[in-house]
Amino acid sequence: MRIAEDDLLEYLKTHSQNQAAEHFGLNRRSMQRRIKRIALRGHSPDHDMTHTVPDGFKVKGVSSLYDADGVLKAQWVKSSADDERRYQMMVEACEAMAADLPQVRAVNSPTETLPHLMAIYPIGDAHIGMRAWGEETQGEDWDMTIASAVQCGAMAALVDLAPAAKEAVIINLGDWFHADNMAGMTERSGHVMDLDGRYAKMIDVGVLVMRQCITSALLKHQNVRVINVVGNHDDTGALWLSVALRHAYANEPRVTIDKAPTAFNYIEHGKCLIGTHHGHTCKAERLPGVMATDQAQAWGRTEHRYWYLGHVHHQSVKEFAGCSVESFNTLTAKDAWAAFGGYRARQNMKCIVIHSEFGEVSRHTVSPEMLK
Repeated sequence: MRIAEDDLLEYLKTHSQNQAAEHFGLNRRSMQRRIKRIALRGHSPDHDMTHTVPDGFKVKGVSSLYDADGVLKAQWVKSSADDERRYQMMVEACEAMAADLPQVRAVNSPTETLPHLMAIYPIGDAHIGMRAWGEETQGEDWDMTIASAVQCGAMAALVDLAPAAKEAVIINLGDWFHADNMAGMTERSGHVMDLDGRYAKMIDVGVLVMRQCITSALLKHQNVRVINVVGNHDDTGALWLSVALRHAYANEPRVTIDKAPTAFNYIEHGKCLIGTHHGHTCKAERLPGVMATDQAQAWGRTEHRYWYLGHVHHQSVKEFAGCSVESFNTLTAKDAWAAFGGYRARQNMKCIVIHSEFGEVSRHTVSPEMLK
């Protein structure tokens, strides 16, 4: 039974905790967990806290004034945004909106695949929705039509080059979308982006491009996993993209869409461990320690460990004790901001082939020029 926090809060205003637990069918542990959660919103009568804040906020502090007899005379309630709860509410909203999306039908699996191999398709910063004027950027024009053709074409070409690995992982390394709201801005920094069309069009194109990438991978690989890493351009976009895809592929057992994105994701394949991160919140030298802590048991089981990052748009590999950290290029042309800042990274996408016993054994590279 799914219980709305507001319903439980309202019931507790006139009933005891025991009555609420019996009414909602909650055991003691579950009830205590919810009581603690509600207390953060200002409801704890035993402590004279009865002034609650709206869902999505939490009580930052309560100052109470008592008279000589211990009677409460005045109270000041300070609140702040509850980022964890707001994130949860956003996931719930996305789940509700995506529930009625059409679902992809299962397709036939390739007959012969190699179980010891995994093909990894890291997609660096696609920035779908970005617009660039070649004369301004001293490069090439770029819009959603070009982005769709290049990204889908590169994925199809890489799948064609890859061996018939049983497992495949498509890693959107973050910034799949160029902006994060209707205003055409990034949620994190508030920067205004150069956009090609409306936000709704960007959503439509972005979902279709990812679905085409999945379709290409299904032609050669038995199982396809999709990871949408949170970027600095699409904090919420990465979240709802995962939710939408998970509903769309609910009837396709060969496709696994990782749940609501986190800052760090991990893949284990035999003696190999791969971590994924956008690269905007944690420096490269700290990542080996993050992996060793987050995946202590997997770290002990594996010998070949890699981090795959986006964000910087250029390729670099740093080797640390225990694992290497690599950032990837993007297929996308540079926008005005990058051009004016002197950034001149190459455009390409790679497929990395991982052997369960020996780690990386090969890689393939495709550039936009090759697709022409």
